Amino acid sequence: MFKALTIFKKILAIPLSLFLFISVLSGCAVNPVTGEKELMLVSEAQEIEMGRSLYPNAIWAAEGGGGEFRDEGLKNYLRDIILKIHGVSHRPNLPVDFAIQNSSVPNAWAIPGHVVITRGLLAALDSEAEFAFVMGHEMGHVSARHSAKQTSYAILQQIGLAAAGAAVADRKYSDAFLTAGAIGSSLVLLKYSRSDELEADRLGLLYMTRLGYDPQGAISAHRNLEKAVDDYIKSIGKETREADFFGELLSTHPRTAVRIEELERMKGSMGPVVVKGDGTGRERFRDMVAGLGKTDRVYREYYDKAVRAYREDRFRDAEELVSRAIEADKDQPPFYALRGFIRLESKDYAAAAVSFGSALRIDAGYQPALRGMGAVNYMRGDYQEGVRYLKEALRIYPEDASSHYFLGMSYYKTYRYRDAAPHLKGFASAQPKHPEVHGALGVCYEELGDARAAYGEYLMQIRVAPYNEMGRLAARRAAVLKPIVERQRIKR
Repeated sequence: MFKALTIFKKILAIPLSLFLFISVLSGCAVNPVTGEKELMLVSEAQEIEMGRSLYPNAIWAAEGGGGEFRDEGLKNYLRDIILKIHGVSHRPNLPVDFAIQNSSVPNAWAIPGHVVITRGLLAALDSEAEFAFVMGHEMGHVSARHSAKQTSYAILQQIGLAAAGAAVADRKYSDAFLTAGAIGSSLVLLKYSRSDELEADRLGLLYMTRLGYDPQGAISAHRNLEKAVDDYIKSIGKETREADFFGELLSTHPRTAVRIEELERMKGSMGPVVVKGDGTGRERFRDMVAGLGKTDRVYREYYDKAVRAYREDRFRDAEELVSRAIEADKDQPPFYALRGFIRLESKDYAAAAVSFGSALRIDAGYQPALRGMGAVNYMRGDYQEGVRYLKEALRIYPEDASSHYFLGMSYYKTYRYRDAAPHLKGFASAQPKHPEVHGALGVCYEELGDARAAYGEYLMQIRVAPYNEMGRLAARRAAVLKPIVERQRIKR
């Protein structure tokens, strides 16, 4: 189900002695950037597979989420620049694709096979040169195998724990990586060391100048990024999870002043740069990004505030703000989907379905609207129709905990316990304090003949929510199963 875990599980399943022997024989690789040998326990093919598995979860779950911002003309223009950067990078043999993430959070990230910039950061940049530097920096992380190196060290850390006698079950490994995915798959990959960040800066500068951009664009890109982050944090307030994201991120990144100082030093040691045209591409960039900039202002002024009101249960404020967003721009699926979720809160299922349907007419693959339609049908008791929407939602975003919950519960309600169990288990791992999921999972396991697993889930349900209907059911079933589980334990 959670495909991003497959590589980790396969590697961690290797016996320790054999793994260490393999590591001695093949654990070093030549870094494509430095030409030096370094510890590397992840092959290039595994890097590509990790990128493929992580990407759909990262584009939807990375801080700000949002999926892809749809503007094919702008995407094609920027993708051409990406392909040029890729062509002068140290690993032009890798596959690469580009997307604009529909998030106001000023951010950019890359994993093998994918490079992404958010709407919020793109709107803050001023030229092609700045864009080329930011994207070159992110692609530099991939060129230098920074994420693969992180993974290698993580594997060794787990091996070290095993060698020290830490008996950790496979489920616990899964839970650890699932938890990481829940806070944003790309955030894990963004926690590079300071030396990695400075190396990526150097590579971003190198790649942009190879394409004829003025290296001064690297300096202005950092200044615009710093301003964008400061403005964003002011707009959302410091006591929010987005602000926590920047606190985490900036704690591992060198300060802007340090990075600019390093870039000035790098520029001085590069020798002459052949600049093409004015070296910035500013005029064309501004023309191409103008439409996105207008849309970004609508998101910041209305939609982002509506989302925060919704999270704080201020549903009337959220409805008013999202209505103003729709008045300002009628072509954004997130606006209609948010209105759908607001109407779900008031149990107006017909109106919610209309709103989710409006989002899907604009973008048939807008995942939150698919999840919303699945939830609407679940609430109405039309479980079969709900399953159709929720399976599509999970195809697009495999680690979406809410979609797993509604799909699992739809199967549960129709007595398809074998189908329900893995979805409810995944949701329970992500949301262990949910007031009903452990009881439902207990029923699934009991119906499947696994008394021990059922008993464990019933006990968890009793701890989390003993007094609701599911809690009372769990107490009754746990009392029945207790002697059975104890006899099984004695026999073992």
